[in-house]
Amino acid sequence: MAAFPDRVRFSHPNVRVTTFSAPLTRHGWRKYRSCMRFVAQSLWICLMVGVVTGSTCPVRAEDRSPSTVRSDGSSVKDHLRRARRARASGKWTEAHAAYKAAFEAIDSTSVTERESAEIAGELGLCELKLRKFRDAAEHLAWSLERHKALSPQQQKGFTDGLATAVPFLATLYLSVDPPDAEVFVDGRPIGLPRRTYRLFFEPGKHMVRARAPGREEGSQTLDAQAATEPIMTIQLPRSAVSSTGEGETGSSAKKAATDAQAARTSTQAPAPSATWPGTVRIGGVVLTTATAAAGAVFLLRAHVVHTNLGEANSVRREQGWRSDACRQASAPGACADIHAQVKERDLFATLGKVSLATSTVFGIATAASFLTEVAIFGDARPAERLRIVPIATSERAGVILEGAW
Repeated sequence: MAAFPDRVRFSHPNVRVTTFSAPLTRHGWRKYRSCMRFVAQSLWICLMVGVVTGSTCPVRAEDRSPSTVRSDGSSVKDHLRRARRARASGKWTEAHAAYKAAFEAIDSTSVTERESAEIAGELGLCELKLRKFRDAAEHLAWSLERHKALSPQQQKGFTDGLATAVPFLATLYLSVDPPDAEVFVDGRPIGLPRRTYRLFFEPGKHMVRARAPGREEGSQTLDAQAATEPIMTIQLPRSAVSSTGEGETGSSAKKAATDAQAARTSTQAPAPSATWPGTVRIGGVVLTTATAAAGAVFLLRAHVVHTNLGEANSVRREQGWRSDACRQASAPGACADIHAQVKERDLFATLGKVSLATSTVFGIATAASFLTEVAIFGDARPAERLRIVPIATSERAGVILEGAW
């Protein structure tokens, strides 16, 4: 290889440059090629990094939160797992937030009735731990309405939790007529319309209001006190203002007044066919109650006599009496009293069974009259017929009879 000159001169009329270079040996040439290869590889790596960085899409918020693209069922289960972990760690506030998110995310198409009932019940127990008694009672009662989907152990736990929350609240049993009326409590709707409600209130003043199309609004004030169970009934009368009354003439208004007067007259003097069903039903309820009470008394008396006979027989056996002593010809005089007690016991037992059977017949007939009223007598006004409103609490159960007769 030819040697390079040690100095190169460059001349120009206006510029004079002189460069110096060292002689490049074989070893120096190899180092020079290695250095250039390293520079080329570094430039190639930088170029590829730039291409990859430029072609990569930016990370979006929804990509960092995969739960937003999951189904509703997955979201509910994620909330539920997080809530149970927090509850196991004693973090009740965090568990409550997760349970509430799971309850609000319930979707009937992806969550079964059993899972919904479990979420509501566990949410109620968590709220009970945080002393949110009204919310706890509402969610526990909602869960227990679906008790068939719960296990016996869950039913007992949720029932005990509801019994713990109820003493701190007022439990209102509300009946509304018509049953399709919308109900508001302190200005907030309380859900789908129905005829009867069980509502929980913290102590204090509350306003209950109901409204329905074609009816006048009704409202009542509730002075809620803890550990009480008030009963409230709201009846919405039909609206007296007609939707087409704005353009009525004088004759139309007079005709409407006449019709209203006739309606008031017919209300004050109902036909006999509209009054006797209520009277018969009242009689049926009275007879059912009376015969059931009489049957219970008769059976109780028969039980007492039977118990006395058993105790007397034990005493006589200890005294040496044989079981066939009263069947012999020379029976003792005490056998007459024994036979009399046996007849008394059998008589009261028979009377008790007959009374209970009669009570059952009267009860079935009275209940059937309510089911056949519409088919026989037509659709009567609610104020002119007897209405039964069933109620049930943790301590007692029964019905409320309402109506005019």
